[in-house]
Amino acid sequence: MRRSRNRLIPGLAGLALAATVGLVPSTPAAAEPEIKDVQQKVDTLFHQAEQASERLNDARLELEELRRDLRSLEADQARQDRRMAAIREQVRDAVVAQYQGQDISAAGAVVVADDPDAFLSGMSTMSAFNAYQDQLFADFADEAKALRIRREATEDRADDIADLERDLAAEKQEIERKHDEAEEVLDELKAAERAEVLARGGSAVPSDVPASGRAAAAIEYAMAQVGDSYVYGAAGPDAFDCSGLTMMAWAQAGVGLPHSSRMQYGSGPHVAADDLIPGDLVFYYSPISHVGMYIGNGLIVHAANPGAGVRVSDLYSMPYVGAVRPG
Repeated sequence: MRRSRNRLIPGLAGLALAATVGLVPSTPAAAEPEIKDVQQKVDTLFHQAEQASERLNDARLELEELRRDLRSLEADQARQDRRMAAIREQVRDAVVAQYQGQDISAAGAVVVADDPDAFLSGMSTMSAFNAYQDQLFADFADEAKALRIRREATEDRADDIADLERDLAAEKQEIERKHDEAEEVLDELKAAERAEVLARGGSAVPSDVPASGRAAAAIEYAMAQVGDSYVYGAAGPDAFDCSGLTMMAWAQAGVGLPHSSRMQYGSGPHVAADDLIPGDLVFYYSPISHVGMYIGNGLIVHAANPGAGVRVSDLYSMPYVGAVRPG
């Protein structure tokens, strides 16, 4: 079996199972652990890791959005900088013109002239210049305020990204810890018992899955991955997590899905369990943290967990929540 390492989620640290030492006999006379008890512990640990991994997938998508937002804000700030520089230059020119410019000096000279027409013309020129100067200063103040707002927004978005990146690092450590705990539980078993635990929940792979249209392409891809490894956060080509498998399968049909079981649940119309057809996405647990693809006859194909990899299982082998029809 291949050990997978990836990431987890804030808030799961307090959910660790009670010590696995309960699996080890305290005395030679103590009974061997029940397979069903071991299975429950392993399933719980793998599920906790998957919950964290799926929330991590959500966080990665959020991080991408934050980074796009930051790039947009930085572009806005650059444009604002250029506008600010242009107005600053206009203000500088206006001030220079007021105190050194020949046109305004000439107008001032005309103001004291005896010619009434020249006097009125000079006054009008100076008044217009003063109004222009006042407008420039007002524009400068407005642009300075707008620039300050954009800079603050850019700094806030950069801080959000830094916070989220710290969370991602903590989540990765938590996924690793949960996965290692599950492995420790399995290590207490004999080889045959371990195989029994990991095989539990699987079903025979059907020789044919009837489907048509775009769903056929998605199913063909998903079924071709049966036997591949489960790796937290992976989306192929040889390893997947649950939402990575469904995302890549439907990508073969030209349908874009987010790498998140929670977000995939909102990616299409919901369908009742009685109306399922091959290709529909089926979702599990509350809050949603697992997704598979329905292949007919009460079966799904899904990336199950690090112990089982990609396999076929019964539709109701996990707590069923609902289904969505992509495309």
